[in-house]
Amino acid sequence: MRAAVLHAPHDLRVEDRPDPEVGDGEVLVEVRFNGLCGTDATEYTKGPMMVPLTVPHRGSGHVGATILGHEFIGTVVATSAGTDQWAGMRVASGAGVSCGECTWCRQGRTNLCARYYTLGLSTHGGLADLVSVPASTLRRIPDACSDLDAALAQPLAVGLHGVRRSGVKPGDTVVVLGAGAIGSFILAGLADHDGRVVALDIDAGRLETARTLGATDTHVIDRDAGPHDLRDLVPDGVEVVIESSGVPGGAARAIAMAARGGSVLLVGLTQTPQALKLSDVVLQEIDIRTTVAHVCDTDLPAALELLAERPLAPVLVDRVVALEDVVQDGFDPLAAGAVHGKVLVEPRRG
Repeated sequence: MRAAVLHAPHDLRVEDRPDPEVGDGEVLVEVRFNGLCGTDATEYTKGPMMVPLTVPHRGSGHVGATILGHEFIGTVVATSAGTDQWAGMRVASGAGVSCGECTWCRQGRTNLCARYYTLGLSTHGGLADLVSVPASTLRRIPDACSDLDAALAQPLAVGLHGVRRSGVKPGDTVVVLGAGAIGSFILAGLADHDGRVVALDIDAGRLETARTLGATDTHVIDRDAGPHDLRDLVPDGVEVVIESSGVPGGAARAIAMAARGGSVLLVGLTQTPQALKLSDVVLQEIDIRTTVAHVCDTDLPAALELLAERPLAPVLVDRVVALEDVVQDGFDPLAAGAVHGKVLVEPRRG
C-alpha cells in the first residue's frame, strides 16, 4: 500500500509499505478520507513531540518511522475473530485507544486511560490506503451522513467533549477565544445553545465562518491585545470563556473575560510558560477547567449524529488532496498558515 510516513522533522515521505496485519480484536479499514490537523503539522515541522520516532511509546509500544493520520473514515475490508459484525461497514474511528480496565476507563473517562495511545501519533494511522485499528475505536457512519462530512467526526467529537467539559448552562453567555481549527468545532457544538455565543479572533475570515456556524457576536481582536483590552468587550464578564487559540497569553485573556463565579475552559495547547494573576481567579471564584481529546462512546456517536443532521463540510473543508501530493498541497500550506479550514486527504483519489 501507499502511506505518508514521518521519518524525521520535515521528512515526510509517501512510500510503499506492507499492508497492515489484523490482530486480535482489530479490523482492517480501507481509508476514504483522513483529515489533517495542527498537531500533524507540528509533528512535521517541529517534532517529534508525540510521535515515538526514537523512544518506544509506553502505550502502543511502537517506535520508529510512523504513518501519520488520526482523523480517518473508511470501509471495513477485513476482520478478526469476534469482529465479524463490522465487515463491509462504513465507519469513523476515534483517535485514541484505551484499555477499558484502568480506573479512568471504569469511570467512563477513556480519554484519560492509563495506557492510552493515539492512532497516527503513537502508532501507525490513517494517512494510507489501509489501516488496522481496534474495533473498539469504531462507530458506524449513519446512512444520512456523507463521507465528506463523516471525515469531520473525530475533530467534532473533540469540540463536543470540550463543550461538555465547559459546564455551559442554558442562557449562559459563552466567549470562544480563537475561531480556528478546534474553535470552529466548539462553535459547531454550541450551535443549539440558547444564550449568546461570542467569537473572537485576529482573522476576519475565520469570524465569517464562526457566524455561519452560529456565533451570535464576533469581534476582530488585535494580535497583541492585553487581557483588559478584551474585558472592555464584555464589561461585566461572561459565564463561560473557552480559550481555544493556544497562543501565549491566551489563558490570562480568558480569565480576564470571565464573570465572578464564571468558568474558563482551556483547550488550546502551548509549550510556552504563561504568567497568570491567580489572585483574580481566587477572589472571584473563577473555575478553571481543561479538556483533552474525546470519549469515544459518547462524543463520537454524537458528532456523527450532528453531521448527519447538519452537514458541515461545505463550511469547514478547505480542500481535498491526493495522498501523493500531501506534503506540498497539505502539510506545507497547513504549517504556513495558508489554509482556511480542514484539509482532507483522499488516499485512493484518481
